[in-house]
Amino acid sequence: MAVPPVQPTRAVTTGPTGLVRTLRVSLMLDVVLGLLVAVALPLAILAIPNTISVVAALLPPDVSQIEMIRAHGMALPAMVLTVPVAAMALRRVRAAPVLVAGLTLLAFADAAGGYAASTTAVGVLRILHGIGAGLLVSATLVAVWERSRLLRAVWAGALAISLLTAQALALWPLDAVDSWKVTLQPYPILTGVALVLAALYLVLWRRSGEGAVIGSGRTAAKGGRLLAEAVPAVGIAALAVGSTFDWSPGLVVLAASLSILVLLGLASVCAVDGVVGRAPSYTMLAVGVVILPTAAQVTYVELGGLGGPGLSGLWPAFAIAGVAGLLAAVLVGRLGDGVMPMVTAGGLVIVVAGLCAVRLLLPASGGPALVFPFVLLAVGTSVALTGALRPSDGDTALFALSLFFPAVLGGFLLGSGIQVARLKEAATPQALVDGFVEALRLWVLVGGGLVVAMIVLGAALARLSPPTGSGLTGASGAVAAAPVGATWGDRPPRPDVEPERIPGPERTAAPPVVVPPPTPSPEDDPSDGPARP
Repeated sequence: MAVPPVQPTRAVTTGPTGLVRTLRVSLMLDVVLGLLVAVALPLAILAIPNTISVVAALLPPDVSQIEMIRAHGMALPAMVLTVPVAAMALRRVRAAPVLVAGLTLLAFADAAGGYAASTTAVGVLRILHGIGAGLLVSATLVAVWERSRLLRAVWAGALAISLLTAQALALWPLDAVDSWKVTLQPYPILTGVALVLAALYLVLWRRSGEGAVIGSGRTAAKGGRLLAEAVPAVGIAALAVGSTFDWSPGLVVLAASLSILVLLGLASVCAVDGVVGRAPSYTMLAVGVVILPTAAQVTYVELGGLGGPGLSGLWPAFAIAGVAGLLAAVLVGRLGDGVMPMVTAGGLVIVVAGLCAVRLLLPASGGPALVFPFVLLAVGTSVALTGALRPSDGDTALFALSLFFPAVLGGFLLGSGIQVARLKEAATPQALVDGFVEALRLWVLVGGGLVVAMIVLGAALARLSPPTGSGLTGASGAVAAAPVGATWGDRPPRPDVEPERIPGPERTAAPPVVVPPPTPSPEDDPSDGPARP
């Protein structure tokens, strides 16, 4: 049989110059994404605090303060509903366009905030804030999981710092303002900077040709679990809105406690990858319930009107805590997967220590009494998030994130119920101050107990559950072996790109080997299409 001649081929690589150009684009993509995460995550979390009551005196006389507070609080329920939907959508589309869409919504809501004149308009804009922030947090999570472990650590550290400083950042622009509409557009310039970074990231991402879309049957099953989680999210969002209609503090505490128990049950039963997925879910629950509600109460207790140093006195402590938290996340991100379960539990223990420091040292007028608890909370949160999410695949991380914002909402409801119960008993200004302090001290006890309960429950379930077939153990064990098969967290090859085939002796060689395309066989029927190799 005649052997067809080998057809001459054209090299598909551009040599060292093309390799250098590709590496340069990849490095720029990582740098831009890291900057974008550092700017965009605080903007997203900044949409959560409801600060309209601080400028209630500036509202028009014909506007109901209660209705305005209710409308302004629509952002967090909108985030609760958006994240599960965004998580399912990100399995069909790439992260970069979703990220740009989220920032565009935030920018539009900021720009339109200056024209809001009614509670309906405020409610609509705050819902847009919540949707944009939910898209942004989900898309940044997927984007960093497509890149590197360092960026995962940066994401975890940025989220921890954002949670700790969100209430103070929301209050900062309201000092000596003459319009209540500032609450709808606190940092418009920063939003513009983030939008420019997102557009640059989109351009670089298109040039790099990277990014993966999940579409496997395994992913479809996990998407079903996310859909199951979205159903109670609707209930918790409705609960948050309903609690603003003159509910008693006891009823709010009961409803919030039940919602947290429901979320804990979902994390236990529906966690992606069974035992392995519980550590990220429990960690996200613990962080969501405790950190932002605690930071919000600490910020109010330390305001100048209550005897604290005011916001200007808090910024040095926040800055030190932020640097410590980010460094801790990066350092933990360099450790091996085998120690991550222990690191996660250690981070949550540090969070409990920070809550104890809040109870023992605050309120304070400044100095180490402020720095110490803030550093413990920032470092503990960063370490716990990095340790829980770093060895996880993207599906597991997205499921844990879908539990996070309902947990934040449940924590705010529980904390506000405790706080209102204490403030109702106040009859004098000093009694009001004492009520704020007593509510904070009781809240940190409750929050610390919840975190400890999640640590113990995770360890107990890990011991009771058998290891999975992939060789992964639970929250209290070590990761023995990663599952076989690529996930989008491992940056799999694009489906339209043929993997390079390198002969055995040259497998570790740096220059790629160009493989000529197969030549059609004379025995192939031309009507059957191109021959298969």
